[in-house]
Amino acid sequence: MLNLSVVLEDSARETPDRTALVLGDLRLPYSLVNTVANQVANMLVSRGIGKGDKVALACPNLPYFPFVYFGILKAGATVVPLNVLLQSREITYHLEDSEAKALFCFEGTPELPLGERGRAGFEGAAGTEHFLVLPATPLATESPYGETLWAALDGVSGEFETVQTAPDDTAVILYTSGTTGRPKGAELSHQNMLINAMISDEMFPRQGDDVYLATLPLFHSFGQTVIMNAGFRRRAALVLVPRFDPAEALALMAEEKVTLFAGVPTMYWALLTAVHSGAGKAPASLATAIAGGSALPVEVLKDFAATFGVGILEGYGLSETSPVASFNQVGRPAKAGSIGTPIWGVEMKLIDGDWNTVTDVGEIAIRGHNIMKGYHNRPEATAEVMKDGWFRTGDVARRDEDGYYYIVDRAKDMIIRGGFNVYPREIEEVLLTHPAVSLAAVVGVAHESHGEEIKAYVIRTPETTTTEEELVAWCRETMAAYKYPRIVEFRESLPMTATGKILKRELR
Repeated sequence: MLNLSVVLEDSARETPDRTALVLGDLRLPYSLVNTVANQVANMLVSRGIGKGDKVALACPNLPYFPFVYFGILKAGATVVPLNVLLQSREITYHLEDSEAKALFCFEGTPELPLGERGRAGFEGAAGTEHFLVLPATPLATESPYGETLWAALDGVSGEFETVQTAPDDTAVILYTSGTTGRPKGAELSHQNMLINAMISDEMFPRQGDDVYLATLPLFHSFGQTVIMNAGFRRRAALVLVPRFDPAEALALMAEEKVTLFAGVPTMYWALLTAVHSGAGKAPASLATAIAGGSALPVEVLKDFAATFGVGILEGYGLSETSPVASFNQVGRPAKAGSIGTPIWGVEMKLIDGDWNTVTDVGEIAIRGHNIMKGYHNRPEATAEVMKDGWFRTGDVARRDEDGYYYIVDRAKDMIIRGGFNVYPREIEEVLLTHPAVSLAAVVGVAHESHGEEIKAYVIRTPETTTTEEELVAWCRETMAAYKYPRIVEFRESLPMTATGKILKRELR
């Protein structure tokens, strides 16, 4: 018997009155979160949903997310968290592909009409029987989109005996962002998710009463494991942030005395920009800063340590690895620009296209307790990335003499210019050392004679007037002839995913 919901149940039993969730003025104790999750489980079982069934959840960082997530797990069912930015037809696709029996969907706001999209997506999925609205108005029992959670839970018992699940039963299906073709659902077991949460919790020093800023989307593997599941296991208070705004995040950190912040590189860049422009101050309480999602520019690392007095610990992982695979671990020297060393119980190696081990630069392969069971209903896609327990990541890296790994780039982001391999990340790192460059994204664009040409999209620092010609000339002097960008386009902003990754496919 092993059920991921133990991270909530154990804390509710041991520290029932401790604050679990903070949203604005709302303070919810562990006992209440557990009781509502029990009600959700009872309600699901009463509607014939149980072991092996899939239940989708589309919700931003609100108390509803853990209520429903742990309720689904307690019922023995599998959670399918959905990105809140999906459009109706994409929601239909995810519901049908995962074979979800029910969808819990946030009603939405004028800026995010999720209820409308969710309802239309549900209507399009023939196999999904139940649609439950998570209303925008707290405790509302009515919604134009259908039955609300509170109406469904009316009179339902808050006591529930958690369904016995085996360690390798599927707890969560996480859809990968689908840079190649349609999104695939990575099946993660209770054991995958629980061990990853435990290791994530134990990797960072405890601060007594820990307070986590939950601004990474909980529907994404990073926020789910490192913030929600690890935070609940630690009995920390989670300060929920439905939409990241750097100045508001800094104010909240100071107000709630946040001790741990986890974010993607663009969030760190935004926090620094806010402090330097006078829109906020670095909080004194912050003790741990964690980065993942994509490689963090070294310039940002240095600036953050100097400005916030806290070094950022970088890690690496994917949805398919539950997600944490490697980390700059406490008690070992952290190396700037490195994703650290494999976490406990996990092995990493570098391979070529034919799975042969290489020593210099190669694709990262991972093996251990964190590797997914496979892609849901996709044996061919699973066979492409799995061999003898090893999972190939599609990320190219190098390893130093101390065993620390450094991401060179995504294998598929690599640009081949005139027969030379060019890694965009390397060029972005160099561009960020230029005083006029605040943020940069480098992509390959089609070229008749070179195959691909190198193009940089740049957000300039405030008050700078550097021209395209000046920046290209500087690059020519700073980088090898085959590497430097011949084209520079200045932008006010760059397209990003809900998790803050720059969407390069929209720039190509």
